[in-house]
Amino acid sequence: MRILVLNPNTSEDITARLMSVAEQAAAPGTELHALTASRGVPYIATRAEAQIGGAIALEMLAEHHADYDAAIIAAFGDPGLMGARELFDLPVVGMAEAAMLSACMLGRRFAIVTFARALGPWYEECVDMHGLRGRLAGIRMLNGAFTSVSDVQEEKEALLIELANRAVEEDEADAVILAGAPLAGLAARVRDRIPVPVVDQMAAAIKQAEALVALQPRKATAGTFRRPDAKSTIGLPNALAARIEHRRT
Repeated sequence: MRILVLNPNTSEDITARLMSVAEQAAAPGTELHALTASRGVPYIATRAEAQIGGAIALEMLAEHHADYDAAIIAAFGDPGLMGARELFDLPVVGMAEAAMLSACMLGRRFAIVTFARALGPWYEECVDMHGLRGRLAGIRMLNGAFTSVSDVQEEKEALLIELANRAVEEDEADAVILAGAPLAGLAARVRDRIPVPVVDQMAAAIKQAEALVALQPRKATAGTFRRPDAKSTIGLPNALAARIEHRRT
């Protein structure tokens, strides 16, 4: 099976972190290919940036979807996920949804722990988008600046562990998600210092994508995720315009 990993921000270092985790998690025989956004922001942290990243993710998928069995949108707030599921025939996994659903299978309520306060409102809305508010113990965010987003997990490791442990003790979280693409891989390193299961967002996304490919779901032809009817476009990249207009490129 072939899985496309889409990083809708512009940081190649973050893509490398994501792929390091993905390659360790993937089953033998799973082929992975990564794409990094060619424009946008180094890391997505706000609603506006998520809208931009979601549009870019749709463009990347339109260009490459035919060569893959599944795709992963590798940003924790799942920008563009619902639109991608609507437009394309292959299973599309959101990194946040995969992590949260995996956490739900490990306990009653999960906590989200992340590295920047700006991420909190977007992540909270992502939880609501996926209908998981009742399973959320809380969102814990670090305050203060960091030197480099690519190295934030090393710089803030001790503080993130402290936040996770507070989520367990004070919020009664049964599982913890270390959230945000720059934190990919941290879960494996700190799992023995947090007394509940710690979910790695990228590993969860890979395993969910593999499971969906194995299940061979059909593309919906009815309901809210059926492919929309053809519509004319102006000024869109050719591959995305062709997908919307129902024409071959």
